[in-house]
Amino acid sequence: MDYKEFYNPEESFSRSELEALQTERLKTTVKHCMDSAFYHRRFKENGLSVSDISTLDDLKKIPFTTKQDLRDTYPFGIASVPLRECTRLHSSSGTTGNPTVILHTAKDLDQWANAVARCLWMVGCRPEDVFQNTSGYGMFTGGLGFQYGAERLGMLTVPAAAGNTLRQLKFFTDFGTTVVHAIPSYAARLYEVMCEKGIDPRRDTSLRTLVIGAEPHSEDTRRRIEDMLSIKAYNSFGMSEMMGPGVAFECREQNGMHIWEDYFIVEIVNPDTLEPVPDGEVGELVLTTINREAMPLLRYRTRDLTRILPGDCPCGRHHLRLDRMKGRSDDMIILKGVNIFPIQIETVLMHFEELASDYLITLETLSDNDAMTVDVELKDMIFDDYSRLQTLEKEITRQLRDEILITPKVRLVPKNSLPKSEGKAVRVKDLRKKF
Repeated sequence: MDYKEFYNPEESFSRSELEALQTERLKTTVKHCMDSAFYHRRFKENGLSVSDISTLDDLKKIPFTTKQDLRDTYPFGIASVPLRECTRLHSSSGTTGNPTVILHTAKDLDQWANAVARCLWMVGCRPEDVFQNTSGYGMFTGGLGFQYGAERLGMLTVPAAAGNTLRQLKFFTDFGTTVVHAIPSYAARLYEVMCEKGIDPRRDTSLRTLVIGAEPHSEDTRRRIEDMLSIKAYNSFGMSEMMGPGVAFECREQNGMHIWEDYFIVEIVNPDTLEPVPDGEVGELVLTTINREAMPLLRYRTRDLTRILPGDCPCGRHHLRLDRMKGRSDDMIILKGVNIFPIQIETVLMHFEELASDYLITLETLSDNDAMTVDVELKDMIFDDYSRLQTLEKEITRQLRDEILITPKVRLVPKNSLPKSEGKAVRVKDLRKKF
């Protein structure tokens, strides 16, 4: 079967072959990290030497690396090679302090392009496809990461970049785009504008594959997007600290994202105790890079919450599969002593056919008590049917209360009335007083 074809031989490795490769690459990486002032000091402070890390189990001896470490060593303090050997850097916005900077050598960029090409091939992309990238280019890795990967695979690429939806749709129809990369909220926006302009994605475009990621989203949201655009939508995971897109990707089975274990060693830990959790249990994803030159990272705490899916995948790959991201440990809402993740609310909302895809969670302090309001757009204008609106609001409120254990205020608002963004959708606005 076509979906069992592998882009690289490493995709077909058995568990024992993967672990043997990881062990050798881990030892090489640790030795290389001693050229980093940060890791040299970290090992010395913890009484560790390179010879202490000889097996995969020895990895737990190494302290975690955090985003704060990257900020504290800004800009190049974690680099393991001289700056003259680096070819590119990417960084975060740094809106809350120093940005995080990630360096790449020419080999790193080559391996990154290969990983993304491997992901795209896995979901059926081939050189005869036309790939359109609606991601921003520049410091954000989603633009150049997918660009170089799609070129490596051999597709005709359309670097459309973010926004300008009418132009995106013109490119779809004029260039015969078959594969598109977009964040979930923007994929929904593309469909809305198609409807406004009388464009039928089935009749008027050649779209068949959508790559989505960057925003946590529910399975119901994915299925809704697939139905709207009449395509298959594949979930992806990436982060600039690792390289960008291409870290983990669904295959055509759509039953979890294969994480490339010839590039990364995976751990799932309890975010509070930092102890490992059993396979199948949700925890924080911790990654160690084992295929990087410029800036390898050891046991990096991603803050993303997921789990390892047990069992083998029918596609024939033995690389571990990650469940879709449940959210981030630092994005968790604590309201009246209850821990809530926005994706829990999205999952409930997407069950209602009357609702569109956009919603906004507002947290505020009212009479010294914290409260939650959930504004969600309606698909159609039904504001003349007050009784129907009341019934719908009550049912949404009831299901949300059952899911998150508190009772929010639900407000149904007209379609396209909530703020729209060309980047990641803003789902939570916290206006609570800080005492």
